[in-house]
Amino acid sequence: MKIERFETDVLCVGGGIAGLMGAIRAAEFGVSVVIAEKGNTLYSGSGRAGNDHFWAYIPEYHGADIDLFIRESMLGQLGYMLSGLPKNTVRTWVERSSEMVELWNKWGIPMKQNGKIDFSGHAFPGHMLTHVKYRGAIQKRILTEQALKRGVTIMDRVMVFDLLGDVEGVTGAVAIDTREDRFLVFRAKSVILGTGLVIRMYPNVIPNMMANNTRPFTLTGDGRAMAYRLGAELSNMEIIGNHAGVKNYARAGQGSWPGVCTGPDGKPTGKYLTKPDIRHGDIIMEVDKRIFQRHAQAGTGPVYMDCRGISEHDYEYLLTGLENEGNIGLIEHLKEEGIDLRKNALEFATYEIRCGGRIESNERAETTIPGLFAAGEESTYSISGAAVFGWIGGENAARFAHKRPALNKKRTETQIEEKKHFVATFLENKGVTDWFDANTALSHTLADYAGPVRSETMLEAGLKHLRRLKEKLYTMVAARDRWELTRCLEVANLYDLGEILFVAALERRESRGLHQRVDYPYTDPLLNGKILVIKNVKGNPVTEWKEIE
Repeated sequence: MKIERFETDVLCVGGGIAGLMGAIRAAEFGVSVVIAEKGNTLYSGSGRAGNDHFWAYIPEYHGADIDLFIRESMLGQLGYMLSGLPKNTVRTWVERSSEMVELWNKWGIPMKQNGKIDFSGHAFPGHMLTHVKYRGAIQKRILTEQALKRGVTIMDRVMVFDLLGDVEGVTGAVAIDTREDRFLVFRAKSVILGTGLVIRMYPNVIPNMMANNTRPFTLTGDGRAMAYRLGAELSNMEIIGNHAGVKNYARAGQGSWPGVCTGPDGKPTGKYLTKPDIRHGDIIMEVDKRIFQRHAQAGTGPVYMDCRGISEHDYEYLLTGLENEGNIGLIEHLKEEGIDLRKNALEFATYEIRCGGRIESNERAETTIPGLFAAGEESTYSISGAAVFGWIGGENAARFAHKRPALNKKRTETQIEEKKHFVATFLENKGVTDWFDANTALSHTLADYAGPVRSETMLEAGLKHLRRLKEKLYTMVAARDRWELTRCLEVANLYDLGEILFVAALERRESRGLHQRVDYPYTDPLLNGKILVIKNVKGNPVTEWKEIE
């Protein structure tokens, strides 16, 4: 492979919301910025098809009490996620969120309707509305334009698969071209990781359709895996979750639906809503993500999203929300099948297990490695978090780059050769099996041994099996072209994260959230207010409990 070398002050790995916001902000500080995106910044990441809800504290609407806003937000699905973040991180996020709303609206992303901010979704009836209702279908195009306007270099079809440097500081990254025979080396004074969630770790709702997911098929926790290998701290990697929505058509947009979750008899399955409510929707879906699964298993399902009886205005409001969440395909399908949501209830279901965890970072988006920053769903959650901490990460990455002296180019040459050899392994293997089989083996190992029910014996057996599979990964899995090579590198990251999940799940000897240990069926109060940190020490995952600051 031909080696090509690039130098920049700030390297943004991933061109999603976080990467674009980081690049835009860093460029405003006068530093050179490169975005390396394995897809295309116009269509990549969780925000690729759009969004319609943005968590934001708007003082003119919510009042001066930020703490009240945070307490109200803790009631919904965001609350469980926020509980694992440092308090300063949460407060900074809230304080800077209105700034992002105004900024996006100024750039041309419709955050306001008729000059006013609209709120709906993700809230209990009678409680504070915390999510701005916006039209995000064009957000990726607008943010890409803003980055280019500031002189950011965007390199699409480039997958960064590992970082250069060590625990004393990041010095760049290595990547492949996903289309051409190129091996790329980036020298960078600071790096922002914004590569999104971990998908494909567990079997999908339709196992042979990996791309049928609420998030893009290409989000495989690359940033978490790279940060871990460099020595950065990760946290709560054993925690899992679920999402829910239209049965067998896994898409985001849960907060867009105004209907009531009802059983076959038409009666509500929860206690929060008895008729459609466009402002709130049925919050039971957030209180109990598995309500659909439990009813199906008990034989009392199916459970439906029942929007029957909504007004024409509310129906149009629903369709606009779905369109801006990227659900145009669903809308077209409903039309083709003659399904009118004003007259027909739609069956909903619980989706596959989703991995949690994050790269440990503070309110300045700094990780535990000097010069390495994390933003978006690598460090927080949702489009709002990606915007805020992408922006903050860009500020601080630029400041770090300004102060950092010129890099020692000879320092990482050995690392570069090792990474090049690693890539060549998949290209030179004789084709015993491929990335899909390796990914399937991993996901079923996680489902069988680290699913919703866990125990020490099951976790230990699963970890042993995974490590055996991992050894075969580098001798038996072959890539026939650049597309398959990209998938192989993603699967390698997933195997690292799978091993981390098993080790962390063994250490968490309690039941908390969807992490259920049958041998420790209680939630340990002594672990309240703590996070489980895991990091790479001489090639081995080492855990440590820490207080949430």
